[in-house]
Amino acid sequence: MSTQAKKAIRVGLIHCDTHGMYYGALMDKHDPLLSIVPLMKKRKIKAKYSWQKGGLTIYFYTDYANPKKITVPTVDGFQIVKVWDEDPEVAEIFSNVFYSKPEVCKTFEEVSDDADLVFIADCNGDGSDHLKLATPGLRKKIPTFVDKPFAYEVKDAQTLVQLARKYKTPIMSLSMLRVLPHARRFRNRFAELGEPEFGIVKGGGDIMAGHIHAISLAQHLFGAGVESVEVMGQTPLAYVHLDYGEKHDRPKAGVVLNCASGDSYHTSMYASAYSKWGAIHSPNLGDFEFPYAAAEILKMVKRMVKTINPQESYEEMVECIAIATAARLAQKIRKRVYLKDVE
Repeated sequence: MSTQAKKAIRVGLIHCDTHGMYYGALMDKHDPLLSIVPLMKKRKIKAKYSWQKGGLTIYFYTDYANPKKITVPTVDGFQIVKVWDEDPEVAEIFSNVFYSKPEVCKTFEEVSDDADLVFIADCNGDGSDHLKLATPGLRKKIPTFVDKPFAYEVKDAQTLVQLARKYKTPIMSLSMLRVLPHARRFRNRFAELGEPEFGIVKGGGDIMAGHIHAISLAQHLFGAGVESVEVMGQTPLAYVHLDYGEKHDRPKAGVVLNCASGDSYHTSMYASAYSKWGAIHSPNLGDFEFPYAAAEILKMVKRMVKTINPQESYEEMVECIAIATAARLAQKIRKRVYLKDVE
């Protein structure tokens, strides 16, 4: 194998939040025993993100006899070389966790300088800043991964795709629920039902960061091609009905997203599928399963950089955001909204 083939993908990472550390720990060498909390106490600053309190340890390092042994899949071939966060101190602490000690950038625009990949992490954001954050790298023709959600409004998602096409540079955005192997195995059971006539997704909460997971899980299990949505409930996107129209290969009674469904075990989501032959229900799809999806996403990101081609359909990426945009409007006006009317 040539030296070029072995060369690691240089990653410029935006947002040193919990998803930044989540994906970072799976793609680059780091010190899991670094005493992050005492370091923060020494600096007399408060933890801003859950990873700074050891929030990933119970999911990534479950061999308690060997606390340095990571017990979830990792993906090699990456090196984080630059990081940026709104809080420079957090970025410095983040950098200190990794053996390569990535450069802490003063601005997010610098992250894409001399990088092979821009990785925009986002744990709890609504995606409203993703167009701004992704634009500099796309203009420099740097392949870009945008953590969920792709954007907040469908018009921004469409603009991101237009920029990617204009600069002939791939962009990709995925929720872990879109590629979770455990969800795929559940979908494979649909043969027991013949063809699902109706579906339910439970989970998502009342913010966009969770809504996109519910939408993505529905897309993963029941397919793309939603034509319209209807919404009810007192919290944002509490109960959303996805209607596929007359598509013969989609649930004819649609899919309901129960986002206002209360707490669950380690943020687990669930799904059910129904037909005249009966019903099947998914296992927990939660924090102990999500690292396997993150690894799948990193493999897709790696292929995107190597091939200079996105590994997910732009149309399906935009559809996720179109569903959310239409659902917010439907809840406001209390009427059915067609996705084509918000594009």
